[in-house]
Amino acid sequence: MTQLKTPNFWIEQAKKIFFVFFAAITNAIALNNFLIPSNIYAAGINGVSQLISGILDGSLGIIIDTGVLILVFNIPIALLGWFKVGRNFTLYSFMTSVLISFFAILLPINPLTNDPLMNALFGGIISGAGIGFALKFGFSTGGMDIISMVLAKTTGRSIGTLIFSMNLLIVSSAGLLYGWEYALYTLVSIYVMTKMIDTIHTSHQKVTAMIVTNEPDALVKKIHEKLIRGITIIPAKGAYSKTDRSVLMMVITRYEMYELEQAVREADASAFVNFMETNKVLGEFWSFDRQKESQLKR
Repeated sequence: MTQLKTPNFWIEQAKKIFFVFFAAITNAIALNNFLIPSNIYAAGINGVSQLISGILDGSLGIIIDTGVLILVFNIPIALLGWFKVGRNFTLYSFMTSVLISFFAILLPINPLTNDPLMNALFGGIISGAGIGFALKFGFSTGGMDIISMVLAKTTGRSIGTLIFSMNLLIVSSAGLLYGWEYALYTLVSIYVMTKMIDTIHTSHQKVTAMIVTNEPDALVKKIHEKLIRGITIIPAKGAYSKTDRSVLMMVITRYEMYELEQAVREADASAFVNFMETNKVLGEFWSFDRQKESQLKR
């Protein structure tokens, strides 16, 4: 029997599509209006594509648009995401990378300023905003984002820190090809971008969710369809209504807040949810890979 899609489902899909276009356009603008004109390199696959495009043009006279190379490199990475991160995540991520390629080809390369420091700062801020909101809504801009997501879910480290670590090669290449001044500008741009990502999307941080519900069994079942997390059920009573209720307490990552919110809306739309910052967790806290293994055994 086919399950009917609720209005909330279509609203969330519309949000995702909006941020797919938002992430694609912001990254294309960052490339064509700030980074490429100043020989400053973006992070990840976008930066690698810039490098290779510049090398082919300068050394061999072969002109291949950066947008085309972004698409080519994202195909094998999409396969990695399909198996390691999830099909829904990878589908939206690949859509975003295709649109980045499209907008990077469509939009003219038009510098808004000749100041390389301003280009580095605004290029990093704009691209970081696009990537951060993409990750916040459950997908990425492709490329190194997917690789970083795989590592972040395995190690629990900050996505921004992982992206920064994997871009040292791009910084070094920029220095060797165009001078170390441009390498420093590239470093500034990537640093600003990673800080912007971590400001918007902080998957390495933990939060405690307290959910007051009249449907504890249905809600636990729905949550466990999406997440494998320990849940403590605490009997409770409304102070005003004197109605018997249950409080579900669980610790999750910020990355999982989106899925938990969806589970609550689907199982008990009237539930009251309070998210609290968690400074430290002692005991067993499953990684993404262990959750996935548990789901496969069901």
